[in-house]
Amino acid sequence: MTTKYVWTTRRAAVLASVILLGSTQAHAQDPIASFYRGRTVTIGVGFTPGGGYDLHARTLARYLGRHIPGNPNIVVKNVPGAAGLVLANALANTAPKDGTELATFDRAIPLEPLVNPERARFDALNLNWIGSTDNDVSTCFAWHSARVKTFGDLLKYELVAGGTGTGGNAHIYPKVLNAVLGTKFKLIPGYPGSTEALLAMERGETEAFCSMGFVTLEYTKPQWVRDKLVNVLVQLGITKNKDHLNVPLALDFAKTAEDRQAIEFVVSPNLFARPFTAPPDVPPERVKALRQAFNATLTDPDYLAEAAARKMQVILVKGEEIEDVLKRIYSMPRSVMDRVKEAIK
Repeated sequence: MTTKYVWTTRRAAVLASVILLGSTQAHAQDPIASFYRGRTVTIGVGFTPGGGYDLHARTLARYLGRHIPGNPNIVVKNVPGAAGLVLANALANTAPKDGTELATFDRAIPLEPLVNPERARFDALNLNWIGSTDNDVSTCFAWHSARVKTFGDLLKYELVAGGTGTGGNAHIYPKVLNAVLGTKFKLIPGYPGSTEALLAMERGETEAFCSMGFVTLEYTKPQWVRDKLVNVLVQLGITKNKDHLNVPLALDFAKTAEDRQAIEFVVSPNLFARPFTAPPDVPPERVKALRQAFNATLTDPDYLAEAAARKMQVILVKGEEIEDVLKRIYSMPRSVMDRVKEAIK
């Protein structure tokens, strides 16, 4: 072995050691990675297993950890109750505020402090919104045997609808449509999640459900869509779903500016259809890391492949965008909020 070769080999070894040491020191000095390494992050879901929120959470959980520095384990727990209000209250008041607890619940829950302040023990503007896995339009649909086949029929005939909790859209939408547009929903509240509410339709306990997007209906109950077992009556959003332009938009039936504002108030959360949030007072650098990890997960090829296989619609809504939507909602005239509040009593 020549002297030159020995010297070159030793230099390469030393250089590799320096690079490895520097990398190790940099990793050790990363406070985010140091905090999350070996820990478990829990995602609470405000519904029973099997529904759309649960599916989005469990799919996200399988890939989120690889994008958080330190690569923590991610687990999902179901905390049903009032469409997620129980979970939201707990998240804000008793959950650890260190970045290890996240939650997803009905998109209408952030409105609770405005319309049910006596029940909401949180400030939606103080929660740390991480992002949403979808931007959706909700629908109201009726079982094929119901007398109501169209939105026009709903203005003439009673339709029995199942609700998932007084803080959720399945409760709010029928109540507000009745008060603002004159529909004739008869609401049966108290189902713990969409899984149970849809089963009630099949059993004949109810005739309708009023809080599910087109895509969610297609992957949750594909046979219903295939066999035309339900009639979609109306869609609830700021704009129509581009693939269902034939289904009327609730906003188009508003007769006055006040009517339109009331409907906009309750449908605006569809802009963040599957919201994920952390408690207030989480250290800002960890909130930033969680948001970056969330954004990266929603472009992860493995995550997108599984979502496609499950026929999930995935549209990234960043945490900052959720904050902006909520700020606009909370700045609406008090008269609009009071009208909605009165409607959903």
